Amino acid sequence: MKRLLLMAMLLLGCKEDEPAPTPPPPPPSVATTTASVSSAPIGLLTEEEFKALHVLKTDKPPPRRGSDVKLASSRAYLSLPAAEPPLIGLLVIHEWWGLNEHIMHWSDRLAADGYAAVAVDLYDGKVATDPDEAMKLMKAVDDKKAISVLKEAVAFLGSDERIRAKRRGAIGWCFGGKWALEAALAAPELDAVVVYYGHVTTDAQRLAGLQASLLGIFGTKDKGIPPEHVDRFEFALEQAGGKDYKILRYDADHAFANPSNARYDEKAAAEAWQEVRAFLKRRLKEGKPE
Repeated sequence: MKRLLLMAMLLLGCKEDEPAPTPPPPPPSVATTTASVSSAPIGLLTEEEFKALHVLKTDKPPPRRGSDVKLASSRAYLSLPAAEPPLIGLLVIHEWWGLNEHIMHWSDRLAADGYAAVAVDLYDGKVATDPDEAMKLMKAVDDKKAISVLKEAVAFLGSDERIRAKRRGAIGWCFGGKWALEAALAAPELDAVVVYYGHVTTDAQRLAGLQASLLGIFGTKDKGIPPEHVDRFEFALEQAGGKDYKILRYDADHAFANPSNARYDEKAAAEAWQEVRAFLKRRLKEGKPE
């Protein structure tokens, strides 16, 4: 049992204490795409299998357009749209690689779509270039410190004179997907959260505190975040009651939306990006629920 618990913490970077029971299927009212759900097995992957889901390509990312900024206790990367404040703010949370050029490019992409994007650094300036190093950095994250950094970034989006955001959201991928949801739970002032294939909590009691609208993006071929885990997440959201959410599933693997990842799926990534754009526009730019 101790070995299984240790493997769970190593592979998923998640420190939940209680195992979630397998619930019945989500109610028919749950919003999903028509993509078929794969039969990926339930169970823990070995550390090597999990690391194999994350392989960086050697493609050089586009040039940066933003700049480094200092939060209260950490660094961040800020990319601004060509507009005057008040702006709409987005908290951007990196994958298990750290705050690398790929995440900065994502921030620039979001800024080009009209958002003030601040990408936090939960690794204290370290950036991994291989899965072994990424695993070590992920396991070293202190939960309390991470929450503190996320709250600093949310406050920054509201108070910085270049931004002065009245509406704010969060977005993250994999490791960052989990922490995007954690940010929304810790900072109820957030209006929207986008989770890309994160190992999110399936505790309905915790999710009862979620105030933000939520869009979840998952891959049916993902062995790290298998469809059964997504089912439990949907069920927990229903049990939490009154949540404004939408879950989308694509016939794709883990990290399919990351162009620098070997499992990048251009078609699924493009479709998901259009959904994300529409969600953020509706919830943050127009102030409408999902």
